[in-house]
Amino acid sequence: MKKYSYTEKKDTRSGFGAGLLEAGKRNENVVALCADLIGSLKMQDFIKAFPDRFTQVGIAEANMIGVAAGMTIGGKIPFTGTFANFSTGRVYDQIRQSIAYSNKNVKIAASHAGLTLGEDGATHQILEDIGLMKMLPGMTVINPCDYNQTKAATIAAAEFEGPVYLRFGRPVVPIFTDADQKFEIGKAWLVNEGKDVTIIATGHLVWEAIKAGEQLAEMGIDAEIINIHTIKPLDEAAVLKSIAKTRCVVSAEEHNRLGGLGDSIAQLLIKNDPVPMEYIAVDDSFGESGTPEELMKKYGLDDIHIIAAVKKVLQRK
Repeated sequence: MKKYSYTEKKDTRSGFGAGLLEAGKRNENVVALCADLIGSLKMQDFIKAFPDRFTQVGIAEANMIGVAAGMTIGGKIPFTGTFANFSTGRVYDQIRQSIAYSNKNVKIAASHAGLTLGEDGATHQILEDIGLMKMLPGMTVINPCDYNQTKAATIAAAEFEGPVYLRFGRPVVPIFTDADQKFEIGKAWLVNEGKDVTIIATGHLVWEAIKAGEQLAEMGIDAEIINIHTIKPLDEAAVLKSIAKTRCVVSAEEHNRLGGLGDSIAQLLIKNDPVPMEYIAVDDSFGESGTPEELMKKYGLDDIHIIAAVKKVLQRK
């Protein structure tokens, strides 16, 4: 098993900020809009470099989506920025009608996703956004795992033609992927090869899966770990290749059990190769206030719960 380590922790939203700046340097058509959350979205460097390519919309998220859709008609590549809750739930109609249905080249940048928003509580901790976005025809859904991968994903999104939902978070997390990585939309990353069980993780749960894999190895369990950073389109070939070998799978995500990555995997398996599967996800509930670490533990989204799920699925194998 390959060992992963880190020397620094950083929030994935800062990876977005760095990626947005780089994308702006590469393409003068990249523009940014924000709904009064510049600091939270780490857009300051882009604004400093390209003040004429930024629009502060204010607390008017639905208007921001409409403005962004209109900008694409003139060839612009707009990134809209606000919290994931306001990026999706508050403006779903506008996204559906003005972006997805019209196939506009808008990049919806959604920070503070999931439980790890922390102390702001359940009203801000959206756990349904992946489901909402992946159900829209033509929408690409990306959920990177660390600072470097988020930066690379942002650059890739700018170069990609079509609507993209880019999800990232607030807490500092280990940086364990390569700084110079090539991010391929729709292509899974095989983190570790194994033969006993497949663990498919996304976002903040990738590091938890790595920690779980190391502990499982000490127990004599050889786990294959896959990072699905692009939830839609799903890398079906990578999933099917892995479960053909291991014959059981655990999915892990910071999202509602209903409608997320796990459901996409389950649908794929049902049609092609049904094997025992367990979910690591929030079990159809809202969140609550607390530190990210407390909430991840309480709602079963850490390495300990992944290990328990692996043991359970192996019994069903």
